[in-house]
Amino acid sequence: MDTDLILVAGLVTAVLSLPAMVSAFAGGRSLIGPIAFAFLGLGLIALAHWRSEEGYTPADIPHILMETVARAIR
Repeated sequence: MDTDLILVAGLVTAVLSLPAMVSAFAGGRSLIGPIAFAFLGLGLIALAHWRSEEGYTPADIPHILMETVARAIR
């Protein structure tokens, strides 16, 4: 699998875990599921960084997101 795709999947997973955490906290439910979801996203981000040859910087992320979405649309 392409490391850019792994990075984007990790970013999406990590970002989507935030509303789940807020919802679980506000509803008085357990936070274990959303926190596990966040760790999964962070693990995917770390895996993408580890497997890429040159690594990633925060300045690369917008370009990688747009490139991966454009590739998926084609």
